Amino acid sequence: MDWLSRLFEMMPVRGRLDLRCAYGAPWRIDQGPGEPNEIPYHAVLAGSAVLDDPAGGRPLKLERGDILLLPGNGRHVMHDGSGAVPLPARNRASLNFTISETPGSGERLDLLCGHFAIAPPHDRLLRSYLPPRLVVHAGADAGDGDTAGQLAGLVALMRRESADDRLGGRAMLNALSSAMFALVLRLASLTDDAPRGLLALAGHPRLAPAVAALFKEPARAWSLPELARLCGMSRATLVRQFQEKLGRSAADLLTDIRMALAANELKKSSSSTGAVAEAVGYQSEAAFQRAFKNHMGVTPAQWRKSQESGRDVPERPAP
Repeated sequence: MDWLSRLFEMMPVRGRLDLRCAYGAPWRIDQGPGEPNEIPYHAVLAGSAVLDDPAGGRPLKLERGDILLLPGNGRHVMHDGSGAVPLPARNRASLNFTISETPGSGERLDLLCGHFAIAPPHDRLLRSYLPPRLVVHAGADAGDGDTAGQLAGLVALMRRESADDRLGGRAMLNALSSAMFALVLRLASLTDDAPRGLLALAGHPRLAPAVAALFKEPARAWSLPELARLCGMSRATLVRQFQEKLGRSAADLLTDIRMALAANELKKSSSSTGAVAEAVGYQSEAAFQRAFKNHMGVTPAQWRKSQESGRDVPERPAP
């Protein structure tokens, strides 16, 4: 199993289409922040949009075929770029989602807006390995052939399904949204300028073997020399490349993978803490308890109890 499939097996992602926007200028979208475990997305079907930089930098223009993910999940503002006072939008409910419209004039924006939901604690972990803002292009002129073409075809199917608004449409659109998340990450990892984080790390041909090994066998006591040999480089080069591409060490990534798996295993009432510790690579239950408490902010027993009762554990900032 490849690393991306393994990631989604560990951290299931549920997609949902919330709005289809049909806007004539002048228009403005001011959203966020969303729920803590959500990653908003926007897919431009037609027209264009300007995304403001919350830090005051140069705005980003989004064209037809662009797909924007916002793992940072902060407030974001999109507009037509005219600077005019936006027309008020009117929302109307369709069978499976909401349609938002403005009359306006000129080039019209056709936009799909939704979000991806990731169950805690995986939401904080996943966001810590993704950039605050991620854009890929899936238009007819996109590069990276197969993946970009698949993504463009999937978005076209979402457009047809949202236009027809037929029986079962909500289930179809949500399932297609989930598949879109995987294709966006795949496409982003294939680009030469993949953003710093897991995408840049996995997209680096020499480092990919180490990433695959850590996801495939997280319980194994991996050493730097072993990982360096897999990548055909020295230990010093491996350490430097992980820091440059990921922003943390191979050991940090391995711990995060182990804790994600442990959180899943602890939900099973039949699994003892000792069995979970051994399954994720800890020879000592005490060492596992310390690592889990340090990583999650609660003990394995507290985490298990919170899952059984359906309560959330206290928020802990992503590493």
